[in-house]
Amino acid sequence: MEIQSKHDCKLPEDLNLVDFIFEYFDKYGDREAVVDAASGRCYTYAQIRGLARKFASALTRRGLQKGDTVAVYSPNIPEYPIVFFGIIIAGGTITTCNPLYTPKELSHQLHLAEAKHIFTVNLFAEKAKEAASLSKISNIYVLGSPTGDGITSFQELLADDGSYLKEVKFDVREDVAVLPFSSGTTGLPKGVMLTHHNIVSNVSQATIKGFFYVNTDDTILALLPWFHIYGMVTILFAGLRFGAKIISMARFEPKAFLETIQKHKITIAPIVPPIAVFLSKHPLVDSFDVSSLKDVISAAAPLGKETQAALGTRLGVNVRQGYGMTELSPVITVSISEGNVIGSAGVLIPHTKAKTVDIQTGEALSYGKSGELCFKGPQVMKGYLKNKAATDRTIDADGWLHTGDIGYYDESGHFYIVDRLKELIKYKGFQVAPAELEELLLTHPKVADAAVIGVPDVDAGELPKAFVVKRANDITEEEIIAFIASEVGPHKKLRGGVEFIESIPKSASGKILRRQLKAKEIEKCEKDKSS
Repeated sequence: MEIQSKHDCKLPEDLNLVDFIFEYFDKYGDREAVVDAASGRCYTYAQIRGLARKFASALTRRGLQKGDTVAVYSPNIPEYPIVFFGIIIAGGTITTCNPLYTPKELSHQLHLAEAKHIFTVNLFAEKAKEAASLSKISNIYVLGSPTGDGITSFQELLADDGSYLKEVKFDVREDVAVLPFSSGTTGLPKGVMLTHHNIVSNVSQATIKGFFYVNTDDTILALLPWFHIYGMVTILFAGLRFGAKIISMARFEPKAFLETIQKHKITIAPIVPPIAVFLSKHPLVDSFDVSSLKDVISAAAPLGKETQAALGTRLGVNVRQGYGMTELSPVITVSISEGNVIGSAGVLIPHTKAKTVDIQTGEALSYGKSGELCFKGPQVMKGYLKNKAATDRTIDADGWLHTGDIGYYDESGHFYIVDRLKELIKYKGFQVAPAELEELLLTHPKVADAAVIGVPDVDAGELPKAFVVKRANDITEEEIIAFIASEVGPHKKLRGGVEFIESIPKSASGKILRRQLKAKEIEKCEKDKSS
């Protein structure tokens, strides 16, 4: 059976993303919009709109045309919304890149997205240059002083006179506004095509009262990265749409994190489970005044019931959970303020349908029965970039998006995530594709075969662990760990270790039987606990 959200909201039918976010900027005017926690650098709502238009003119002057893709390779900085909305005003599509990516990983995204321009910061300029050269990108913009030939200062672009600014007409249901990349278990990350209507709908759906509700009295902590759809939609878009003050942080550092909450009197803190664990257990928390917090929402990975309850008790706030995925723009369920159920991922946001299906037969299941979670609504992606086969596997002929996650809903409409059919490893909210690491391992001359799984970890959620069949007897665990670390970003390192085995368990069709490896890992952990 299928169920439908019991909640409602009005969905804008014809607003593009910029017009939607900027709709009330005249009213917000000189209010502080984004403030950098470390430096205090700040932009008002009026400044963001004005500078975004200048940046759009500068991009057009440099040849950007409607539909061109611009990559943003940057941590959270106050200039991020200027860059983001400037790209869209000029008619471009933005692809956000993980700042932890190596040049090789970045070049894969740039190449697949056919990016024609890239924006970065001084810290990442050399990596951006290397990736751009691999992808034949000549337009590189850097916040700060240019660090070499072929790089233009972002400040120079903001001095544009605006004469190339033009109105761009969008087909909001077809034109792609944002192109984030989502990891998969069968290969490298895929580009997720999210239209203007997808994003505008999801912000509207998710921000009704009781869900990700934001108003002009709120100060939101922006620790979650804006390259990731969770931080992008629930913090950057929702915060700016409704006139909040956003405090941006480039990275997590315990003392600075708590100082920021205390200094800026943060009211809303969207977080991920590792941060929830820190807040619930670390003694440092008691040294700071975090009483301004009124709403803490955890998503990106399931949060344990014990941690959720302990955090709520310690902070004296209603700690809630949400669930979603990049392909759903991303929000699909949120625990509502009134009637929050510990351990639940929440209820459906407005204009959304759901069903669970048997993973073998595809038959729709009833209340309380676990199956693959499937959803339908205006937030469902347009599809995967240049990958019709993957799109067709994910969105069926009736428009249902199959998440690959196993879960169920109860009679009151609360959803619970049980397991992941897709075998992504979730490390501190980051998605790590086993297949990507396996592919790299097989390039090592001393490795005959390999499989990667996630092993449980209290602080991180899961840690990538490799099972390796030796090709040469002299290979060591340290050698393999160092090899992978040199090829990927920090979140993909083999922090769970390496175990050498005689053979990798596989099905008749050659698929790795990761569940067998996970079962053995769990058995070993249980033995270690009892000994």
